[in-house]
Order: sequence, then C-alpha cells, then structure tokens
Amino acid sequence: MNLILIIAAGLVSLIILLLIIAALVKRNYTVTCEVTIQKPKQIVFDYLKMLKNQDSFSKWALMDPNMTKEYRGTDGTVGFISAWDSKDKNVGKGEQEIKDITEGERIDFEIRFIKPFAGIAQAYFSVDSLSDKVTLINWGFTSKMPYPFNLMLLLMNMEQRINTDLQTGLSNLKKLLET
Repeated sequence: MNLILIIAAGLVSLIILLLIIAALVKRNYTVTCEVTIQKPKQIVFDYLKMLKNQDSFSKWALMDPNMTKEYRGTDGTVGFISAWDSKDKNVGKGEQEIKDITEGERIDFEIRFIKPFAGIAQAYFSVDSLSDKVTLINWGFTSKMPYPFNLMLLLMNMEQRINTDLQTGLSNLKKLLET
C-alpha cells in the first residue's frame, strides 16, 4: 500500500512539475525564409497570390498527391480558401485563407489546421525588387502551441522543422519560375 502511495505521489509531483515548466516555456514561434528569383517582381507576385499555385511548389502540398482538395471563392482575392484532406498524418486536414493582399507587395494567409492537431497559423509572402529582373521573396510563418502542449517545443525544434519545409518550398518555387 505504501509503495502505491509513493508511486502516486511521484506521478502527481511529476505532472505538477511538467505543468510548471509548461507555464515558463514559450508558446509562440516564428519562421522567415527568403530566396531570390530571376524574374520581375510583378510576375513573381502574380504567381504567388494565386493560392492554387502552392500545389506546385509547397513541400506540404507535394507530400501527398492523392489528397482531396477543395477551393472556395475566387483565387488570388481576399477570402479565397484552399482546403485539403490527406490520409498522410504529416499532411493532415485543414484550410488556408487569403486574409489580405497589398497589391505587388504582400499576401497574408491564415492557415487553420484540423488534423492531426488543431491550430491556427499566420503566414505571408512578401516580394521586393532587387533589380528589374531579380525579386526577393520572404515567406513567413507564425503560430503558437497552447498550454500545456507547448512542452513539445522543448522536445522538437519547430522553427527548424518549419524553416526546412519553407526553404524546400522556396527552392521548388525558384526552379519552377526560373525554367
């Protein structure tokens, strides 16, 4: 009986300790990647603002060619939604909505994840002209992990994981637009 009480007290103490640590661990994370593309800014911007085009370069979109896709609204305009549903747990289910467009400069998105974990992220593309034929693209992503799930941020480097995926997407985009 005493052994059971000791084990139970140890488990309760461990849970309390983990909850205290979770209260101290960051919840937000932000990633920004960039690439230069040998194309004029307007051509790059016009391509990026069409959300369906992400199917050709985004690492996440390319992970499961058999995922179900659904589109609502007019692509390239505020309010357009691209939804996906995949049996691949690394892709999951969710939707992305164009929230704001600053013509020729920036596109803002909200990404709503449904499976395997619910969550919301803010993302954007911004484009800057380095010359008449060279464009700098920034792809940004911001999200947060709710308490106490933010403990997972201690075990995995979300910034590095997302950075790798965004950089892969930008490399794909570069190849696509420069050929």
